[in-house]
Amino acid sequence: MNERARFRGFATLFYKEVLRFYKVALQTLMAPVVTTLLYLLVFSQALGEHVQVYDRLDYTTFLIPGLVMMTVIQNAFANSSSSLIQSKVTGNIVFVLLAPLSHVEFYLAFVLAAVVRGLLVGLGVYLVAVAFVPLPIHSLAVIAAFALLGSMLLGTLGVIAGIWAEKFDQMAGFQNFIIMPLTFLSGVFYSIHSLPPFWQTLSHFNPFFYMIDGFRYGFFGLSDVSPWRSMFIVLFFQLFLTVLTLWLLKRGWRLRD
Repeated sequence: MNERARFRGFATLFYKEVLRFYKVALQTLMAPVVTTLLYLLVFSQALGEHVQVYDRLDYTTFLIPGLVMMTVIQNAFANSSSSLIQSKVTGNIVFVLLAPLSHVEFYLAFVLAAVVRGLLVGLGVYLVAVAFVPLPIHSLAVIAAFALLGSMLLGTLGVIAGIWAEKFDQMAGFQNFIIMPLTFLSGVFYSIHSLPPFWQTLSHFNPFFYMIDGFRYGFFGLSDVSPWRSMFIVLFFQLFLTVLTLWLLKRGWRLRD
């Protein structure tokens, strides 16, 4: 098959994945923005006058980047994982597998569509939030790098979850017992320096913490750990999960059964 035909197959699958969430934009794009803004409203009103995270930041300002990044990674995971599990349960995954696509093109189409959804929802949260709370930008490049890497990492993890799960309740378990705890214990709503020593140490084993902390550094120039350390760790996990996912796709594990 020539390269033009191969690219057309990849582009078609990518378009199909983007169209899948765009057709229900009220559910996949608007609803997460509203939900995240409710988090912002509740936590800023409840804790805004009682919590001081950094010397020159109020709590509401500190909270916004964490909520934006939380939205990006949750929606990136949801897009790739839900697409795969739905295709497996309904049986139409066979039409994707029969297409003349390599496992690399299969992976890229699903992950890039997840990135698009994650970034769109995150941008929506950011635009609405900054209309009410001014937010500085220390480094746009750092913000973009962590947003892109975070959405790719969770999009990749979503592909793994979609490959592994055979029923919707298994997917729900993966999300409720792995994704949600790691997200809420990543420093979205607090600085880890406010935690007891044991929980501070434990937080350093959570890769989601480095995504949130590095992303927040891009706005304030302040972080709990070095942004270069965060970047290295996120890149390491992304490379590891990418290799694992490509290996699973090449084998066809739980896809060709």
